[in-house]
Amino acid sequence: MVEKRQQTGMRGVFLVAAELTARGVIASPTSRSTFGADLLVTDQDCLRAFSVQVKTNARHFNFWLLNKHSKRLKSSSHIYVFVNLSKNDGSPEYYVVPSRIVAKRMYVERRRGSTWYSFDRSNAIKYENKWSVFGVRN
Repeated sequence: MVEKRQQTGMRGVFLVAAELTARGVIASPTSRSTFGADLLVTDQDCLRAFSVQVKTNARHFNFWLLNKHSKRLKSSSHIYVFVNLSKNDGSPEYYVVPSRIVAKRMYVERRRGSTWYSFDRSNAIKYENKWSVFGVRN
């Protein structure tokens, strides 16, 4: 049986793929066990390619959890799309953030013997619906 959080993650990946497809690019989901990329994206002419990491919250939160490798996974072709599934009107929120910004702005919190890596929504606000990162219309 698929866990609720896996379903949330899968839903986010397919919603992002649908948004990108609607904007005229090719978006292909990777295997769920692929490290670092949930989607591989290219334009129609295969001139530009991107890897996309999708981070999804089932409810509206002000942060998304990352992993410790997010600090080093940065390149001009690696993009994060942060998704909150439940906005007040029920539609998802999308924040399309270059990986270099995520690496620079992620924070680490240590509590009760655990280490948490996350990215705050305040750092994502200016990237809301910024699909132009992929060279397409917003």
